[in-house]
Amino acid sequence: MTAARPWVTHYAPETSKDMPPLTWPNLAAMVRESAAKYHELEAFTLILPNGTRGQLTFAEVDELSDAFAVYLREVAGFKAGDRLALQMPNCLAYPVAVFGALKAGLVMVNTNPLYTATEMAHQFADSGATGLVLIDLFADRAVEALPKTQITKVVIVNIADLLSPLKRFVVRSVQRYVRKQIPAIPFAHTGFLAAIAAGRARIRSGADARLYAATLGPDDIAALQYTGGTTGVSKGAVLTHGNLLSNVVQSLEMWKVRAVEREEVMLTALPLYHIFAFTANLMIFFTLGGRNILIPSPRPLTNLQGVMTSERITWFTGVNTLFAGLMNEAWFQAKQDWAFKGALAGGMALVPAVGERWAAMTRTPIYQGYGLTETSPVVTLNPFHRDKLASIGVPAPGTDIRIVDPEGHDVPPGEAGEILVKGPQVMREYWQRPDESARVLKDGWLSTGDIGTMDDEGYFFIVDRKKDMILVSGFNVYPNEVEAVLAEHPGVGDVAVVGAPDETTGEVVCAYVVRKDASVTAEVLQAHCRKSLTNYKIPKHVHFRDELPKSPVGKVLRKDLRDDALRHR
Repeated sequence: MTAARPWVTHYAPETSKDMPPLTWPNLAAMVRESAAKYHELEAFTLILPNGTRGQLTFAEVDELSDAFAVYLREVAGFKAGDRLALQMPNCLAYPVAVFGALKAGLVMVNTNPLYTATEMAHQFADSGATGLVLIDLFADRAVEALPKTQITKVVIVNIADLLSPLKRFVVRSVQRYVRKQIPAIPFAHTGFLAAIAAGRARIRSGADARLYAATLGPDDIAALQYTGGTTGVSKGAVLTHGNLLSNVVQSLEMWKVRAVEREEVMLTALPLYHIFAFTANLMIFFTLGGRNILIPSPRPLTNLQGVMTSERITWFTGVNTLFAGLMNEAWFQAKQDWAFKGALAGGMALVPAVGERWAAMTRTPIYQGYGLTETSPVVTLNPFHRDKLASIGVPAPGTDIRIVDPEGHDVPPGEAGEILVKGPQVMREYWQRPDESARVLKDGWLSTGDIGTMDDEGYFFIVDRKKDMILVSGFNVYPNEVEAVLAEHPGVGDVAVVGAPDETTGEVVCAYVVRKDASVTAEVLQAHCRKSLTNYKIPKHVHFRDELPKSPVGKVLRKDLRDDALRHR
């Protein structure tokens, strides 16, 4: 094994050299066990930008999610395997809804709450979701999206749900009457607290939430997590209970050397609907008995000031741009008594200079890892006792990695090639896309589309991305999607989209357009995109050209355009 996996020699002594057996049959069982073990401890703390806070213990999360599970099955009428879309920021309702869906035997479809109506309609329709749990702030977008989907049941969440009655009244009143943030909701829906109450009533009448997931095993589907994968077509990665449970166990094995049960506090500023925070923050920390401090939005960064200067935070997950931005804040620079054990970086490459500055400022390291939506997501992580700053670390227990040339042959250490991954965390397939699944999954190996190297010690490094995906502050932007929107404008004749480096967001979207109408401006096209695309997908730069560089068969040469974008930084 050591010969085939040279990296295991660098595992901590406490870390298993292979994948340990799963101790739970499904995620619902894992949630129940942790809730029973840590029942009196605080599991989640919500802190709003104005300082208002609320909290739930492990026991309360367990009881509330039981009630929601019973509502979903007994009142709303969902069946095992039905897809339930979840669209909300970090809030106390999110873990309750997730755990309730899992206990009910449903399949979660995590959805970005900032999505436009067009993006919502695509994901809901593609997944076949028949239910939606939606934050009220963006309910107006659902008015346009819902008629294009199979969704028949909607539960509306308010950010203040599960706060104390007085705090809930104050927060809702400010949102509704002072800031006028909550739109009218013209479609039929049930309030989240009403759903909980209905579930509790059924439990009092004899309903048993434990029955729904009793037959679920590791091969059953837990989530459809949407991604562009190695092409620009948005599709759902089918993640089973076994995939997600395996990644929790693998990560805990790597974490053993640094984690102490019951004493961990995780700052959750990244959105839980993103697979990185979903696994690293929500699932792993609930299993550890740790406390998650939920931040609905870290922007502006002053939203984090009160939390980070007063709470004893031991762990923090972030992306490069978040780490860099925090270190430019005067209040962050002034704090000296950090309780961090470390921070975890993912989603985008960690710039070494940022890692070095963070270590000097907080006297704790940032441990960089690597993963994909298709791998639940953790593939590699730097060993906590022996990290390499520029490296993405070593594979988690039970994970194999190959670096191959274009013909599929393994390359020697130090030579670049495509990264292939094999392990229990690798998705089953892409939802209802057999051709795409067959293209990236062969003999159990996942073709990542990323180019990397392995050194003589078995540590891995990312060299470049083979795919054309653009990474804006850790979020994936797929050129085909942006190009399709731009092409809808009557003044656009031809268009191509690439990524351009940016000091603030890592990359920005850059569009090259051949106009049919000379009066069309960059501002006009950006305004056009805002009707269908989330803000980070909108081209920051629009360049007009008489023609686009193309191959002999007519394919746009994005490489040439990326070179041009570099020259115009």
